Amino acid sequence: MSFLEIASLSKNYGPVAAVTGIDLAVASGSRTAIVGPSGCGKTTLLRLIAGFEAPDGGRITLDGKLLANGGTSVPAHLRGIGLVAQDGALFPHLTIAGNIGFGLDRKEPRRDERIAELAYIVGLDKSILSRRPHQLSGGQQQRVALARAMAMKPRLMLLDEPFSALDTGLRASMRKAVAEMLESAGITTILVTHDQTEALSFADQVAVMREGRFSQIGTPRDLYLRPKDRMIAEFLGDAIVLSAKIANGYAESTLGRIAVDGREPRDIARIMLRPEQVLLAAASRNELAAAQPGVLFGEVTESEFGGASCAVAIKLLNTPDPPEAAAIGSTPLVLKKPGVDAPSVGDIVRISVVGKAHVFS
Repeated sequence: MSFLEIASLSKNYGPVAAVTGIDLAVASGSRTAIVGPSGCGKTTLLRLIAGFEAPDGGRITLDGKLLANGGTSVPAHLRGIGLVAQDGALFPHLTIAGNIGFGLDRKEPRRDERIAELAYIVGLDKSILSRRPHQLSGGQQQRVALARAMAMKPRLMLLDEPFSALDTGLRASMRKAVAEMLESAGITTILVTHDQTEALSFADQVAVMREGRFSQIGTPRDLYLRPKDRMIAEFLGDAIVLSAKIANGYAESTLGRIAVDGREPRDIARIMLRPEQVLLAAASRNELAAAQPGVLFGEVTESEFGGASCAVAIKLLNTPDPPEAAAIGSTPLVLKKPGVDAPSVGDIVRISVVGKAHVFS
């Protein structure tokens, strides 16, 4: 039995179906990320789990205890669930110590020590405990919100886009620190985000949400490499989608003959490659002129330097170009490559593919 089980959950706001037929199982001590575009129902689902909203239908069970069943719902303060909101939602009139210890009994032994310990766990110096929230940076405020939630020793932690207000560097380090803290404390966690990198790097399980429903649930690697459809593929990262003909475990496409992850023969199919599967090697026009069948060449038409990575556009020069393969056609192939040795405009490159392409069902 899973630690958290959600079955056939639904919630409507008038004629609008915010959440429809949600099923989800979360293992104890694991991290699950719910990812999807704005307005797809992610935050509504989190509020249903937390107890701030009552579902119209379906069940929520936590550690064997029924929290919601249709219109009946256990109040939020009795669920033992912690929540960290996007803006932290700190109390401006309280000190940092007062915020962290808000839910702790004032007569609790070693209360001040417990507050200082929580501050230390989330990487805050005890010298800031006497300050007010407005005197802290956005990253520090989010750490305070996390410490406040952890103070109650929740069985389940809900994170509603808690890193969205942070700059890129702090966001990555904060995400890693929070994941390690929650794992060491054995706290089951659900993260809601619209950032695919955040979801893939943080979670053991990822659920992609679209229009109030889950489109696909699985491990980060499985969803990234084997998405169910093009929408999921492109939402989770850059994708190269091609038309192809499949036979004997291979696809004939604009990029030549590529191994695929399905053996069912199909005259018309769609396959997906991640850009990192496409390799470039420096070549010359003499090599292009003497190209053997199956060896693909291209010319760099654009190169946009971005520091660590560089976006390059490549015009295919000798593609097999079957009738169904016009997915690329005259449109350049755009890839991101390390900025240190990225090819320049006008360079001729030899193109190869590593790994298998994924076949959409």
